[in-house]
Amino acid sequence: MNSKPNSNIPSNYFRFHEQHQHLGPVFGNDWLALKAETFARFFGTPLFLFSQTIVVAIWIVLNVIGWTGFDAYPFILLNLAFSLQAAYAAPLILLAQTRQADRDKAHSEADAQHREALAMASEQREMFAAKQNEKLIQLLEQNTQLTELVRDLTTRIEMLTSDMHHKIITEPKSSCQ
Repeated sequence: MNSKPNSNIPSNYFRFHEQHQHLGPVFGNDWLALKAETFARFFGTPLFLFSQTIVVAIWIVLNVIGWTGFDAYPFILLNLAFSLQAAYAAPLILLAQTRQADRDKAHSEADAQHREALAMASEQREMFAAKQNEKLIQLLEQNTQLTELVRDLTTRIEMLTSDMHHKIITEPKSSCQ
């Protein structure tokens, strides 16, 4: 597994996979192990099947027409080669499948942990948003109260101004007489 992040993946994206690094290559990490795994993976490819079919066809044609008397009609050497190939391929393929199943299980566990972490982070964000919502509602209520208070004060100031204006205008007339 490649744990190096590319430019599109955050650096902590593979944090749940790190504990499963030991499940990397199927046969180990040395040169022979890497070649064995590459060889085992090659057995199931269309290129291998096509190449093997061509080699077998050439083998049969060369031996049937008599160009080489290497392996006559019952093709005992060809049969031996297939048996030898099967004897080595089957354990390699089974080992690769077993280790791949282990890797798949580890990756699914890591993905489950990742999904759980995402769910927890989502819950935390929802709780934070709810708290922010409550604070906004409180601020709106306070703003409404302040607006009502300002309106009441404005009304009182207007009444006081009107009273003062009325007294100033009416008093000078009464004091003049």
